[in-house]
Amino acid sequence: MPDKREFDRDSISNTLLVAIGLSLVCSIVVSSAAIVLKPVQQRNEELFRQQIILDVAGLMEPGGDVEQLFAAIEPRTVDLETGEYADAGDPGLTVDIPAELDIASIGQRPRYVEVYVVMDGGAVEQVILPVYGKGLWSTMLGYLSMAPDGNTVRGLRFYAHAETPGLGDQIDKEPWRAQWAGKLVYDGGDEPRIRVNKGPVPPDAADARHLVDGLAGATLTANGVTYLVQYWTGPHGFGPYLKNFREAS
Repeated sequence: MPDKREFDRDSISNTLLVAIGLSLVCSIVVSSAAIVLKPVQQRNEELFRQQIILDVAGLMEPGGDVEQLFAAIEPRTVDLETGEYADAGDPGLTVDIPAELDIASIGQRPRYVEVYVVMDGGAVEQVILPVYGKGLWSTMLGYLSMAPDGNTVRGLRFYAHAETPGLGDQIDKEPWRAQWAGKLVYDGGDEPRIRVNKGPVPPDAADARHLVDGLAGATLTANGVTYLVQYWTGPHGFGPYLKNFREAS
């Protein structure tokens, strides 16, 4: 006569076997879905990044085809050591940032960085630079658009961050972002003067052309924006590249 224990579906051993079996099946399903969906996710992320670049360049059209519009932008590689364009560069080659220069708190930066050039006929109309640095809770990643004089900001737009909703996320709001257009990074030298002010910028401030209104209740996020913009437009970032434009103009 068979042992009843062999058919005891409520036994601890059978319960564990069922639980383990279900866990394995679920793991396989989730892993398979992640593998299948990864190319789609990567494509969506790339399209979103391209949309942000188009937006900061003022080229995004409502309902426009992102890939078609982005085809008008020319990616080019810059050697940050020289500020010159490079035909090829190892994207994995990084440079340690000296502590006294690491105001953006990123530790390292690539030597070769891809920028995006918008042409008007045969002349450069603007260049879009990738910028990033530490905010309050996250690394803020965005793009800074510069006019061909190498000094005038066209726009600043972030595409990834985890700053506080209702406070630090003011960096995504159009009224604040719009203030960046027309601001000047430099004031006759190579050190950036541009920064986010502590509070509203007084209309009669002597350096108003370098200042953007502060973020109420989000001082650390505002400081992070100042530091990342100053680092990437400074001598250890795109400073030499932008200096070439200033000298040419």
